Amino acid sequence: MNRELARRIAFTIGALLLFRLGTQIPIAGLDVSRLSSLPDFNGRLSLFSLGLIPYLTAAIFVRLLSSVWRGLSSLERSGEDGRRKVARATLGLTLALAAFQAYGISSALISIPQLVRDPDGWFVMTATASMIGGVFVLVWLSEQITRYGIGNGLALILSVGMLASLPRDVAGIADVVRSGTISGNLVVFHAVFWVATIAVIVLVEGARRNVRVEFGALNVGARQLPVREAVLPIKLNSAGFLIPPRVTSNSSGCGQSNSSTREAGQGTVSLSLFPGQELQRLL
Repeated sequence: MNRELARRIAFTIGALLLFRLGTQIPIAGLDVSRLSSLPDFNGRLSLFSLGLIPYLTAAIFVRLLSSVWRGLSSLERSGEDGRRKVARATLGLTLALAAFQAYGISSALISIPQLVRDPDGWFVMTATASMIGGVFVLVWLSEQITRYGIGNGLALILSVGMLASLPRDVAGIADVVRSGTISGNLVVFHAVFWVATIAVIVLVEGARRNVRVEFGALNVGARQLPVREAVLPIKLNSAGFLIPPRVTSNSSGCGQSNSSTREAGQGTVSLSLFPGQELQRLL
């Protein structure tokens, strides 16, 4: 292992440890003693509560907009200066989405008894600013990993966030099985089902349709190029596996995070928009 590779590995590990440290720092103004009794909410009410979701949503929206707006598409292809302008627009949209979600979460927190020490407007403002800052710290951290570390920073941060909760989830499932609440056969069935589902997703994502293309004879100066045939691979699932579910879940989640009070009729609609429900699948 050369020194450059060792340096990149060390930088990546240090950046990921910094990310995990930020998930354990609670939002300023929360009652830490009350929060310690709710371990499941500790990481969700931290500086990195929003994660990279606002940035990913903004990036996907800009990418979708560039496919239908010729001006934005030409700006992306105009060179480094155009790409910088698109990146600034993505960050601006990220700021708007993060502020929207952070304000909704902060407004909802003050309605929880004994969770916030001083439930007033100052807490809402500081908590909103803290979560917005956490989003941009993660965006910067992911760019540094991509530039100076190993692999894609966005993918690594998202993967570490999911893998960190995996042991706790597995332990919870084992406790439920030992208590007899659910059978072990059902757990095995779900494990096999999801492995098969992932295999099908990978198969569909990599599926290509090879279209034959024939080039006619071409005269180039004194030379004549003969008739040629080639194959043009076209991706079957052009939308990808990330954009449709991500846009749907984030669009429904924005409305849920910004509503601190729900009436009975609104609660039915909100529950039907959660991941896995019928309305969310239809969207």
